[in-house]
Amino acid sequence: MQRRCLLKNLALAPILPVVMNLKSLFAAAATYPQTPLMPVLFVGHGSPMNGLEDNLFTRSLHLLRTRLTPPKAIVVISAHWQTRGTFVTNNQRPKTIHDFGGFPQALFDMQYPAPGAPDLAQAIVEHVEHVHSSADWGLDHGTWTILHHLYPQADVPVVQLSLDYTKPLAWHFDFARQLQFLRERGVLIIGSGNIVHNLQLSMAKLRAGDASAYDWATEFDQWVKRKLDQGDLAGLIDYQQAGRAGTLSVPTLDHYLPVLYSVGLARPTDTITHTHEDVTYGGISMRTFQVG
Repeated sequence: MQRRCLLKNLALAPILPVVMNLKSLFAAAATYPQTPLMPVLFVGHGSPMNGLEDNLFTRSLHLLRTRLTPPKAIVVISAHWQTRGTFVTNNQRPKTIHDFGGFPQALFDMQYPAPGAPDLAQAIVEHVEHVHSSADWGLDHGTWTILHHLYPQADVPVVQLSLDYTKPLAWHFDFARQLQFLRERGVLIIGSGNIVHNLQLSMAKLRAGDASAYDWATEFDQWVKRKLDQGDLAGLIDYQQAGRAGTLSVPTLDHYLPVLYSVGLARPTDTITHTHEDVTYGGISMRTFQVG
């Protein structure tokens, strides 16, 4: 009898992980049942001060909220969480991270107490290759300064997905496609960065209060817009095709990579709508667009 039970258990052993995985998937599906396809956003988040300010950009976020179907949860890919490997936050209550310095105390006092979504994080880990869960991060300013305007009640669960800085640009574009299932589960996915982000060359204008744009910054912002409007989304991978304007606009990849996630999630039938367009303080593009 004992031998028979042992043989039965050995026979079941190869499928036990599958059974456990299916149970997890059913649990996730119960929490996030299938819904009409959700859009995807890319938000040019700019200065942390946008968390406090009332300006054309932040007003555009308030207007955008009125056009969006209320999400069941939000996944943000922020320029400000870079890791070796890809991680998703699984905190019950993610902390508000003030990952900056030299700003008014009122900005450091701001909190965004949105709940986390450990069940959603687990579903991502199980559905998407090479993603690991982490409680070592929270919501950085690429996330909470924009969500403060999009969802000021902080009542929608939020998780962040990190950027693996060891991977090439094409990898991020392809990787994003694995997140497609979330769009069918009421989850709003947001890439948060800046199409043009050359802080070093913008500092002189920032100090002088000069909001005018450099010609090369406007040129690259318009190059990206044309690619979006023409549907040449994969063409955005090789930003250096734009020549000197691309090189100056993307001196580091951190703020550009979230663009590739937002466009990588686009489906052939999706339209792209520009909800805010501006290049400010020399080399910072605030372009924000909606996919679908």
